Amino acid sequence: MAAQGFGGWASATWARLRSGDLGSLPVVVGLVIIWAVFYALNPAFISSRNLVNLTLQMVPIGVLAIGVVLVLLLGEIDLSIGSMYGLSGAVLVVLFVNQGMSVWVAVLAALAAGAVVGLVYGLLFNRFGVPSFVITLAGLLVLLGLQIRTLGKDGTVNLPFESSLVQFASQKFLPHWLAYTLAVVVPLVYLLARLRTNQRRSAAGLSAVPVTALAVRAVLLAVALVVITYLLQRDRGLSYMVVLFVVLVVVMDLAIRRTTWGRSVLAIGGNVEAARRAGIKVKRVYLSVFVLCSTFAALGGILGAARLASANQSSGGADTNLNAIAAAVIGGTSLFGGRGSAYSALLGILVIYSISNGLALLSVSADVRYVVTGAVLLLAVVIDSLSRRSRAAHGRA
Repeated sequence: MAAQGFGGWASATWARLRSGDLGSLPVVVGLVIIWAVFYALNPAFISSRNLVNLTLQMVPIGVLAIGVVLVLLLGEIDLSIGSMYGLSGAVLVVLFVNQGMSVWVAVLAALAAGAVVGLVYGLLFNRFGVPSFVITLAGLLVLLGLQIRTLGKDGTVNLPFESSLVQFASQKFLPHWLAYTLAVVVPLVYLLARLRTNQRRSAAGLSAVPVTALAVRAVLLAVALVVITYLLQRDRGLSYMVVLFVVLVVVMDLAIRRTTWGRSVLAIGGNVEAARRAGIKVKRVYLSVFVLCSTFAALGGILGAARLASANQSSGGADTNLNAIAAAVIGGTSLFGGRGSAYSALLGILVIYSISNGLALLSVSADVRYVVTGAVLLLAVVIDSLSRRSRAAHGRA
């Protein structure tokens, strides 16, 4: 109960960690270690210019990872997000550059393409019960063909550097005063929101996090944000595109934790039959998640094309799928469904691109970067499996 105080809360937290419910702790600790190691090997890793570049690089794939988190929460997968990423970029550049349409019409058309693809996946999954692995694997090939067809014989279309979309993705940064204001306001909003949650839990007779613990979290968050903001402002600052990514993460996290739809997603991922018997419209939830996943992939492709000021036949290829899925899993979303949060996308993509960026600064070849990323992904899955087994054992006890 709330009356347990700080000591009771600390004991309960320790018991939760011992039971295998680690939350985001492993990835946060891992991120700190990664940054410390790369800083020791090359201090340029935390230079202002490199950190700004790191934040810009991670956003397009980070947006994909948000969609991956959603399908993983259901215990499903979407293997075509890379192809959708490439196709949406192709639709954008062809409509805007070749057809002369407004940039916003082109953006909406690319997003609509993503939503339609997700709708098709959801309908096939619900109607025929085909595993999502098979549906999206077939979709990967179909979308890749459509991407090549859309771009035509040239294979590459460049976006005008002066276009608003390219400027947004690479040249638009928050004013210094606004960046620092957000660094202070965000922890305050977090504290007020958690205090309100405490009031509701106490009124319902449930345990609540002590105010002291919440205050410490808010102060630590504020210090971290102010330091990061200071480092970024020494170069170009905090990009509007990065702010958009963080806002999407926060909105989707609230949708997962605070809405009936989000609780339905978690329930289905935990036990689909129990969710169905509880009256949850399972097919509607599946449909909505597939649509959202493909739409996020399309948005990621739009931002990726804007970031590079071009789209080509290789866009969305190579390690796009790997990085997006790995980010969601490394960030703490379970492959077995029912556990994770939108913040997994943010934390996971930070880990992925910190490793890639740090190894690149050390002039490590691409083959080694793939091996390291794969090893980190395997470690994340092992931790997830062990914590799941530990929770099951404590549940039986």
